[in-house]
Amino acid sequence: MIVHELAPSLLQADVENTLAEKDEKQSVHQYEHTADTADAPYLVDIAAERRLVRRLDLRIVPASMFLYFLCCIDRFNIGNAKILNDTAADSLAQTLDLSDRQYTIALMIFFISYAIFETPSNYLLKKYKPSRWLAFLMFGWGATTMLTAACQNYGSLVALRFLLGAFEAGLFPGIVYLLTFWYKPNERAVRIALIVACATLGGAFGGAIAYGVGRIDRTRGLPAWRWLFLLEGAPCCLCAAAVFLFFPDFPETVRWLSPAERALATGRIRGVASLGHAPLSWADARATLADVRLYAHYLLFVAFSVGFASMSQFAPTIVQGLGYAGLGAQLFTVPPYALGFVVCVAVAWVSDRYEVRSLGAAAAFLVCGVSFLVEASLPPTAFAARYGVLCVALSFAFAISAPSLSWLTANLRNTGASTLAVPLNVSIATIGQITGTFIYKSAEAPSFPTGHYTNAGFMFAGALLALGLRCFYQRRNRALAAGEPRWRL
Repeated sequence: MIVHELAPSLLQADVENTLAEKDEKQSVHQYEHTADTADAPYLVDIAAERRLVRRLDLRIVPASMFLYFLCCIDRFNIGNAKILNDTAADSLAQTLDLSDRQYTIALMIFFISYAIFETPSNYLLKKYKPSRWLAFLMFGWGATTMLTAACQNYGSLVALRFLLGAFEAGLFPGIVYLLTFWYKPNERAVRIALIVACATLGGAFGGAIAYGVGRIDRTRGLPAWRWLFLLEGAPCCLCAAAVFLFFPDFPETVRWLSPAERALATGRIRGVASLGHAPLSWADARATLADVRLYAHYLLFVAFSVGFASMSQFAPTIVQGLGYAGLGAQLFTVPPYALGFVVCVAVAWVSDRYEVRSLGAAAAFLVCGVSFLVEASLPPTAFAARYGVLCVALSFAFAISAPSLSWLTANLRNTGASTLAVPLNVSIATIGQITGTFIYKSAEAPSFPTGHYTNAGFMFAGALLALGLRCFYQRRNRALAAGEPRWRL
């Protein structure tokens, strides 16, 4: 309900604000020349474009949000399972007799496989069509989640976490990549934000679901954490068929657009975004891999990933350290994630609306860094204050993603760059995600100084890097000749 009611209204406002800046008295808008339109520029009917974008939003964005929502529930549930019904000695960690080190390795192995399979997955998505490939991935991670309920020891848990990472690796970079075939750069941040914000919804609903499932502990002889994996994996397997049949592919081929709408969908992005039929060449691949500025974007995402991964996997443990025990620890993870959804969308909307993606990312980094610093400095017994600061820290830790990704994709100018740079960005960020899995130590509860100070350091470094990269693009823009495409800020 949240997805279908909130997303269209936000997107409609975004479209109207963007189009309002154009001259409404003109019936057409002229875009830049490309190799495909050497004889004449493509002309776009503004009213038709508005109708098309609204139709795309209703078809693509809610479906993408729902997929990522289910993905994040299955990714984050190990954090809930770790402490679920621990007061009855029935948690995942207690049933499998996991040490803190073994649990951390089980988290880390997910990110290793995630990094390995991201880039190949984007290539396969383009080769086999998004609907087919994403349906395969969805069924795979759903089935793997359900199999986790049958784990009997540490070894089987690690093996299944590796498989889960392999299947989930292709979803998020694949969706971001798909958006580049449908939307112009200045249309992406709020849409990416709505999708990214579903990670916070996944965390919120995951905590609420865990709270409910915890009450059926030992039903049919199964600990509640096994029921959690079964109940959260099954919907993904069922929904995979709908993804195969109905999820959109590329604008050049979809049947639910008329020929005129397909022409408009491809024509309006030609020269400023990727085209679904454009091949991936080795020349483009080499140029992308050798482009030094992209590695600054990748480092930015590494800094973001430390906070994102640590909050995603350890939020229930941190909340438990604030004085909430048993099922209450599950329930109190909901408010930070719910606030995070609102903050994610707000930061992205402002970043896109005013073309300040770099400043949006830098501001989110800064607020998040200050929050972690305050969290680490507060007395261990100041539970209420530390919980409030945690809500702010988690919200802005998630909010960094959308403006950062939108900024990256806005400065990718061909299909080869989009095919490689988006998954490489997330793959290299695995360094940050692995770091995030090691910084919160149960022995340091309830203050967790190592985790909070480490997160603060990465957040401040990310803010400085975002501002430095902005200055780099500003210098490049000043050196451009009149008429050359500008680098996005």
